[in-house]
Amino acid sequence: MATTSMTYKTNKLVTGAALLLMPALSVTAHAETSFIANSFYDQQHPLSQYGYVEWADTVRKLSNGDLDPQVYTGTVLLAPRASLQGIRDNVVQVAHHAAVYTPSDLPVANALQELGFNYDDPLVAALAVADFSMNNPTQLKEWKDNGIVYLGAYTTPPYMMFCREPVRNLEEFKGKRIRTAGSTVSAWVESAGGVPVNVPSSEMYSGLDRGSLDCATNATNDLIDRSLWEVAPYTTLLPTGMYWSGPEWGFNIDFWQGLTNQQREVFKEAAAKAMTRMEVQYMKRAHDALKEAEAKGTHVYQPSADLMASVEDFRNKAINMISVKAHDKYGLDNADQTVNAFMMTYEKWQHLLKDVDRTDEEALAELAMKQIYNKLPQDYGLN
Repeated sequence: MATTSMTYKTNKLVTGAALLLMPALSVTAHAETSFIANSFYDQQHPLSQYGYVEWADTVRKLSNGDLDPQVYTGTVLLAPRASLQGIRDNVVQVAHHAAVYTPSDLPVANALQELGFNYDDPLVAALAVADFSMNNPTQLKEWKDNGIVYLGAYTTPPYMMFCREPVRNLEEFKGKRIRTAGSTVSAWVESAGGVPVNVPSSEMYSGLDRGSLDCATNATNDLIDRSLWEVAPYTTLLPTGMYWSGPEWGFNIDFWQGLTNQQREVFKEAAAKAMTRMEVQYMKRAHDALKEAEAKGTHVYQPSADLMASVEDFRNKAINMISVKAHDKYGLDNADQTVNAFMMTYEKWQHLLKDVDRTDEEALAELAMKQIYNKLPQDYGLN
């Protein structure tokens, strides 16, 4: 059987050792299309386990083996900051990318992430983000300008607060050095009397361990997945937003356009299934990890009324500042229109999910297909 090799560019993002690991990419006349898929999270992280490892199995099954993802997790191929360039340069054909690492390349995605502090429903957010990101003209232009095709979202569970000592009220909060994710939550920390510290999530453990951080905010699965219970024995269930910015599956545009229509349909269905399963399981993991941490001796507190009120009050103020920040900080000329469009999409999904069993992964996937993927134009990602 004749085989046509496909030549892919590589660049300095990939180490020599990684290049040796990369499988040959080929398309056979009647066999399989093999390609590289990458998530920089460890294999057991929900965004890798459900978003890539299990997703790859779904892709193979739906395509009857025609599509064969070669999945890499962790940073063996690409560092987190390099994933966008890796997609763009065809080092990988599909990858997860967190937009926070490339704010100058993805200002629209980062501007809308400023709304993350105001929401705390991961399932609604994931579906709303996916819907918006594959339909809004301003956001679509940004993906295209960066040489990627966006095919699905991710959302973390609400970020909570893990501390070296009890932080249950505003008095205990004052002066604490808090690891934050995003400028809006940092602004709230300052307004409440704390000191925001912007470090990657990978540095939370060391910062808490050596005392350069008093608290860190992140999803509660990290109490176990990153062993934060060992260095932060006090958890306060204070919701400080969610993170969703950037694609869970960002496809290299040339790779996407070289697929058949049938192959592209497989990827859409696989994304719908994986995205909804990922969110259900991510939330379950966060819940289970909190219980496991409690069993290991972690003290879990509800926030005091004054601490919770400080978050809610700032949310009300922040919503009025988002458009200004989107224009002034991120350069969006149509900031009001874009932010309002996202908020309307979020409200739409609140309504759509109102009477749906949130543990029924099959029903959620069908809803995603009906309301998002089946409505995409036939030439999605082709122009």
